[in-house]
Amino acid sequence: MPGFGFDTLALLVVVGMAGPLLTAVPRLAIPVIIGELAAGMLIGRTGFDLVDTTDPTFVLLANIGFALVMFVVGTHVPVRDASLRTGIGRAVLRAVLVGAVAAVLGVLMAHLFDTGHAALYAVLMASSSAAVALPIIDGLGLDGPPVLSVKAQIAVADAACIVLLPLVINPGRAAGAALGALAISASAAVLYLVLRRFDRDGTRDRVRKYSKRHGLALELRISLILLFALSALAATTHVSIMLAGFALGLVINGIGEPKRLARQLLGITEGFFGPLFFVWLGASLRVRELGDHPAFIGLGVALGLGAVLAHGLGRLVGQPLPLAAMAAAQLGVPVAAATPGTEQGLLAPGEPSALILGALVTIAVTSIAGAVAKRGQAAAAR
Repeated sequence: MPGFGFDTLALLVVVGMAGPLLTAVPRLAIPVIIGELAAGMLIGRTGFDLVDTTDPTFVLLANIGFALVMFVVGTHVPVRDASLRTGIGRAVLRAVLVGAVAAVLGVLMAHLFDTGHAALYAVLMASSSAAVALPIIDGLGLDGPPVLSVKAQIAVADAACIVLLPLVINPGRAAGAALGALAISASAAVLYLVLRRFDRDGTRDRVRKYSKRHGLALELRISLILLFALSALAATTHVSIMLAGFALGLVINGIGEPKRLARQLLGITEGFFGPLFFVWLGASLRVRELGDHPAFIGLGVALGLGAVLAHGLGRLVGQPLPLAAMAAAQLGVPVAAATPGTEQGLLAPGEPSALILGALVTIAVTSIAGAVAKRGQAAAAR
């Protein structure tokens, strides 16, 4: 297999275009990442095996992409929305209810499929994906108190499960992972205080104007320095870089993300690093192992439907069912579980693919639920 060079980069960028091309078909309504994952499977271990997913350069670029994706996700969590805080109480209550149901389902699935990963399955089914659900909600123009409350629920579940995942994916390192998560959280808190001070005394504004005047992109450079520093801390403490990216995104969002920085981050993430990561992930998966271990197909479907069931119980406390189903969307947490599961052999052959299959089930349900919610809101308006 050839080494990693510009020819490989060109191939990755070309196949990554499968995401936008499929999204451009209105009737399909396929999320971008689905096309990118499928393209990765085609050129990776599942398909023609054209790329070496273990190449250190490829792995590093993919990890940068993952960190940037979670950074952007963190900047989109509406932490500064005052109206969002009014629904935080009910949001936390629903998140706790979902977590309790997911814990029971996790034990049942681990026993049924004989994997011993009950805690991992519980965290997966309890998680929500701000990266998937929030853009769908905003794109459909959904609004009102129930929508604000489900946004808060998604943010709470996403943040909580991102912190919990390193503790359950490898229980033998749970203590070290807990310390690592604590170190990243403390570092993010310090960064927030420092950056807020710079924002209030005018330093940040002066840097922004100087950077714009001279075309230096200083805010982007500083953001990348902070992101890579937190990612290095995460790697050293054996915590997923997902937590580093998400924490920094919350920090930048908390003090206010400038539109210019948002455009720059969107450009480098969605234009190159993000698609490269999802293509790498798809290429790393051995989907053929699902054929050798067909029980894991059932596991993937069960995880997806279990997540929808657990979140759907929000209906019992007054949440509209379409919004409850949308809260079940998964992405970052299953990806973060599948990545070390594939690289470090923490999961059984075929199990990482089952986790991604479960996430795809929830994304499909979220897309359908979004359309139903949109029709319901239009009918109510009429």
